[in-house]
Amino acid sequence: MPIAKDVQLGRDVRIFHPELVNLYGCEIGDETRIGAFVEIQIGAKVGARCKLSSHAFICEGVTIEDEVFVGHGVMFTNDRHPRATTAGGRPQGASDWTLERTHIGRGASIGSNATLLCGVKVGAGATIGAGAVVTRDVPPGATVAGVPARILRGKTASRSLKYMLCSWGC
Repeated sequence: MPIAKDVQLGRDVRIFHPELVNLYGCEIGDETRIGAFVEIQIGAKVGARCKLSSHAFICEGVTIEDEVFVGHGVMFTNDRHPRATTAGGRPQGASDWTLERTHIGRGASIGSNATLLCGVKVGAGATIGAGAVVTRDVPPGATVAGVPARILRGKTASRSLKYMLCSWGC
C-alpha cells in the first residue's frame, strides 16, 4: 500500500505506518496524524491538525477541514446509486456515475465505525456518535447518533427540535 508521488503532504504530517496506508492524489494539511490501514483517494482534502484513526476510508469528493477527529473504521461514500455494471451489463466506468461531495466542518468529531453517505455537510464542531449512519446534513455544534443518525443535542433545544421536525422528517 503506497503513498503515491502525487500526494501533497503538509508540514510535519505524521504517518505512523507508511507501509500500511494507501494515499493517492490527495492533499493532507500540516501536522495531521494518519493511522495504519487508512485509504485516502484522489481529490480528497484533509485539513491541518486532523487525526485519522486506523482503517478509515476517505474517498474522492470528501473535504475535511482543520482539527477534525476521524475515528477507527469511519467510512465515507461518494456515489448515491452504486452499481457494478451499467444497465447494458458492462462494468461501470468513470463516466457511468456521479460524484457526490461530502464536507466536514472544522473541529468536528466522527466516532468509530460511523458511515457518512455522500452529499452530506457536517457543521463545525459537530459530533457524530460511534456506529452512526449519517444520511442528512448535521448542523454546527450538534451531536447525532443512531441508524439513521438523529440529533441528540444542538446549540439550543428549540433549534434542534425545529431542525429535526423540518429536516429529518420526524
